[in-house]
Amino acid sequence: MGPNRGAASVVAFPGRQPLQVGFARLELTRILDLYGRMVAAGQWRDYAMDFDRDVAVFAAFRRSSERPEVRIEKRPALHTKQGMWTLFGEAGQVLKRGHELAGVLAPVERRLLKIVDD
Repeated sequence: MGPNRGAASVVAFPGRQPLQVGFARLELTRILDLYGRMVAAGQWRDYAMDFDRDVAVFAAFRRSSERPEVRIEKRPALHTKQGMWTLFGEAGQVLKRGHELAGVLAPVERRLLKIVDD
């Protein structure tokens, strides 16, 4: 085995579509870092993830019995159009779309800065 063998990357079998969409390690690290900071600020208490054939979803909750306050979706099929990342609000409204995860998470990051400043 070479130095890159056994790394944490998954390569789809040539000619076959993967059975589900997932988050790459760096994407999930970025999302969970934001989640941890929001928990520390007392804003979020729970999260859920869902992986489907077309979409991977991360949802953050104020309380586990509510609708998610924020939902982050990754839809690779939209990467050439409006971008594969979408940030949804509690009522299901689209807050931000984009090609880069950092830009889509920016509204939540700004809100966190306002919470810390108070």
